[in-house]
Amino acid sequence: MAADLEVVNLFIIAGGTLAIPILAFVASFLLWPSALIKVYYWYWRRTLGLQVRYADCGGYRFCYACRGKPGMRPSILMLHGFSAHKDTWLSVVKYLPKHLHIVCVDMPGHEGTTRTNTEDYSIQGQVKRIHQFVETIRLNRKPFHVVGTSMGGNVAGVYAACYQKEICSMTLICPDGIRHPCETKFDNHLQDLEHSNYTLSIPLIPTTPEEMEDMFRLCSHVRFKIPQQILQGLVDVRQPHNTFYEEVFMEIVGEPSRYALQEHLHQITAPLQVIWGKKDQVVDVSGAAVIAEVLPGCRVDLLENCGHSVVMERPCRTAKLILEFIILQQDTRGGTKKSY
Repeated sequence: MAADLEVVNLFIIAGGTLAIPILAFVASFLLWPSALIKVYYWYWRRTLGLQVRYADCGGYRFCYACRGKPGMRPSILMLHGFSAHKDTWLSVVKYLPKHLHIVCVDMPGHEGTTRTNTEDYSIQGQVKRIHQFVETIRLNRKPFHVVGTSMGGNVAGVYAACYQKEICSMTLICPDGIRHPCETKFDNHLQDLEHSNYTLSIPLIPTTPEEMEDMFRLCSHVRFKIPQQILQGLVDVRQPHNTFYEEVFMEIVGEPSRYALQEHLHQITAPLQVIWGKKDQVVDVSGAAVIAEVLPGCRVDLLENCGHSVVMERPCRTAKLILEFIILQQDTRGGTKKSY
């Protein structure tokens, strides 16, 4: 009986000890979901061994996360899409070897990178800023592999065209900036926006949990069950930046940027890999054929049952494809098989 009481007391003490962090978690989930999301990203970066750093250049600050050090293998620069951030890549980084040098940067004006009212957020303007970042951290001491998704894919492609000697190989994931033959659900939204003189809400800039859920349905073929509190948290995190997102959106759908990648394809000399979700409702998968027609030597990987958010829907497959492509290019140039 005494032993049983000791066990009961032990559970009471343990329960009391655990009650505080459990209640804190529940309170954060219900009352401050946005704070919980930030802690989640911090924890995930820490678990994966990524360090957040800053690079300053002429009063402009870039925020980026990195892991590993430059070595015999090419460094990997990862450029996220519109209204996203460097942590977009965490799910992919998880499946990449820890000794590879990986750099995930916040795109101009996004998250921790400087935002100014006079900044040029067109694709060409972002390319110039990313080149400034690359030079500041001396990433271009040797050719590197660049990966870009959506808007980041547009930027990555134009970057490779403008700075050919800096890129050893590249991966474009559902890149924007292509005149795709087939229209998507987002194209229809865009036409409605143009007809309304942009007075309608922009599907990629949600302001309510319901609009956030609609955005996930638009961008992802895989249906994720996301609690209402988390949806609200995501809205809260983005809300202060929506005016900026609108500014960037208007820039990248404008004439100089809208088809920037396609206009620069003929200048790309680095080996190119294209990864695309067959169910993409934002940028139609037919864009892959357009790229392959201009650059017939490129490798095209089309993913079944996958939408625009390839990085979120197929992170393991994406990492594997990128790694295979880098290894193939290294073997082709070096003539010997390298261990990754």
